Amino acid sequence: MTGVVEHGELFIGGAWTGPAGPGVIEVRSPHTEQVIGRVPHAAEADVDRAVAAARRAFDEGPWPRTSPAERIAVVRRIRDGLAARARELAELITAQNGSPISWSLPAQGQGPVAIWDAYLKVAEAHVFEELRDGAFGRALVRTEPAGVVAAVVPWNVPQFCIASKLAPALLAGCTVVLKTSPETPLDAYVLAEVVREAGLPEGVLSVLPADRETSAYLVGHPGVDKVSFTGSAAAGRLVMASAARTLKKVTLELGGKSAAIVLPDADPERTVRSLVAAAYLNNGQACVAQTRILLPAAHHAELAERFTAAVAALRTGDPMDPETAVGPLVTARQRQRSLDYIELARAEGAKLLTGGGVPAGLERGWYVEPTLFDEVRNDSRIAREEVFGPVVCLLPYQDEEEAVRLADDSEFGLSGSVWTADVEHGLDIARRIRTGTYAVNTFLLDCGVPFGGYKQSGVGREFGPEGFAEYLETKSIVLPRGYTAP
Repeated sequence: MTGVVEHGELFIGGAWTGPAGPGVIEVRSPHTEQVIGRVPHAAEADVDRAVAAARRAFDEGPWPRTSPAERIAVVRRIRDGLAARARELAELITAQNGSPISWSLPAQGQGPVAIWDAYLKVAEAHVFEELRDGAFGRALVRTEPAGVVAAVVPWNVPQFCIASKLAPALLAGCTVVLKTSPETPLDAYVLAEVVREAGLPEGVLSVLPADRETSAYLVGHPGVDKVSFTGSAAAGRLVMASAARTLKKVTLELGGKSAAIVLPDADPERTVRSLVAAAYLNNGQACVAQTRILLPAAHHAELAERFTAAVAALRTGDPMDPETAVGPLVTARQRQRSLDYIELARAEGAKLLTGGGVPAGLERGWYVEPTLFDEVRNDSRIAREEVFGPVVCLLPYQDEEEAVRLADDSEFGLSGSVWTADVEHGLDIARRIRTGTYAVNTFLLDCGVPFGGYKQSGVGREFGPEGFAEYLETKSIVLPRGYTAP
């Protein structure tokens, strides 16, 4: 992208309108630190207007009352519009948050389109109304839209998270107030243009870029029926507490500190190559990143040497360069967070294998070297807390029982993987780990099956029929004895 992108209006209830307040969000490039965009900062009055529009559209408008087929047709047009602009979205997100373009093109551009596709398939197969035999006669069981949804998304994969919330909500018949991150608000303006062109009715969607204070106001708004939030576990606890005051439905996709178990029989070359990609994806700014790598003691030295060479070879630099593997972190604050954890790991006695500072020649921009620590204790902070940066730990284990125990010894339970020559044995390991998403000899977030976490990694699920059900209420209508349905 070239120049500064300027937006002076907010998208409220399907129309472009001036903001209620004077606040402005400046978007800075993580690579150059220069301003690349400006958008209005939504105020509480804008939230009130957006919720009121969504409330009217849900209570009185056509969208919740259209047939599933009609909603599917509109959502398919949204999907097609986003597919046509996938490269533009990927480049815009890379410019905002520093994701390497080689990763953004599939993950930030094409990935969200795949989510819209997957939810369209779920909605097409969903039975919204069916007759059932009850204990005392027949009943009609319906699923109906949950209501007005507050969707709050983070900065690391904005369109991916938007699709995971907006697609099921719209297909269910809900209306939505979407709150985007102040670090990455520009791509949501493209989404708003696509949605408007697709013919979504008035009031069904609003898009509000704002900070956490505005988020808190939205989440607690009495006009909201359901909250869908992606972010940190600390923020998720606040969201849940706020929603509890009015018993709102919640879906929380939170943090992780995922463990990859490398078994002694794993192919070392393939395992190291795959796990380096899974640990440092999106510059380490991914909740599912495999940031604890458990190595068998008998092969630890050899594998640690292989991992060190692979991490040291990662190219760090301009995220728009297709050869870049690791770009800058999203803000100076995030860079300092990673640097602080690196110093903490040293203080805790971990052994630095590679990285550990700001890359030479990249003092401008919010860069941190891809960093790898060895001899990490599982009770240390660097092994227990989510860094959300390019900082990864190697941990030794003596036997398989210890590997499983170490993997599970975490307050998180979002993702994980096992690497072995015996897939059936890998499945046995997978069944033992208390985490919501797991993989054997691969690392892939599949939007066709449910995704979510155990423990403090979240509440509820996204993707698949389970994710769709999060935006539906179930109603039973008991029928009189002897009634025969037409």
